[in-house]
Amino acid sequence: MNPFPGMNPYLERYWRDVHARLVVYACDALQAQLPTGLVARIEERVYVEFPDESVRSIYPDIRVVEQTGSSGGGVATAVQVATEPVIIDLELLEPVTETYIEIVEPINGRLITVIEVLSAANKTPGEGREVYLRKQREIVRSGVSLVEIDLLRAGQHVLNIPVSEIPPKYRTYYFVCVMRGWEPHRREIYPIYLQQPLPKVRVPLRRSDSDALLDLQELINRCYESGRYDQLIDYSRDPEPPLNPADAQWLHEWLVQQGRRSV
Repeated sequence: MNPFPGMNPYLERYWRDVHARLVVYACDALQAQLPTGLVARIEERVYVEFPDESVRSIYPDIRVVEQTGSSGGGVATAVQVATEPVIIDLELLEPVTETYIEIVEPINGRLITVIEVLSAANKTPGEGREVYLRKQREIVRSGVSLVEIDLLRAGQHVLNIPVSEIPPKYRTYYFVCVMRGWEPHRREIYPIYLQQPLPKVRVPLRRSDSDALLDLQELINRCYESGRYDQLIDYSRDPEPPLNPADAQWLHEWLVQQGRRSV
């Protein structure tokens, strides 16, 4: 059982697995609430990341050699040798596949809402972040609603609202940002505090529909239990990335209270 009242910060270490489970469980939860004429489905995007350390150069002995010699009547001839190229070995990188949720009208294929659970690649400089931001811009321009769920402390802010627009008291570790397609200049944010339960997020559908509800706490607890993270997480150690001192102290006291740490 998840020992935290809200988000478990230790899950970030296992985010690839948690992300996959969370998207599936969220899609199922939404599907059960959708009115006739709407369908939730899991889609994916694929790209290849080229981190700097994945490229290894072999520096050759680059040389142009001109040899002269005599032939026949002593006329000098030049023999040209090809320039040696620079050899670069690339690792065989596996394409990165990221899943997200779309709510569509199957009768005409119209896209209604996109639900994104952010990954580490979305928040780190590189192809993953660029692909995500391009998709984000396309959605904003298209009149489609967008729900972004960021449960990762590491990385850069990429939600569809500048940090400067968020009042300081609401700038937390975790966030959900909702943009309704028919109100592109308004954002609904759910600041998520480490000590409090995750929110029930209102997911917009068509303008004439009632919102669906996504209970993030229930979904994270389900991920924790189905992933058997009790067998993987060492609560005697601090989570990565580190918490600020006040939250680290709270975490220690909470884990002692839950019997997961000694005093």
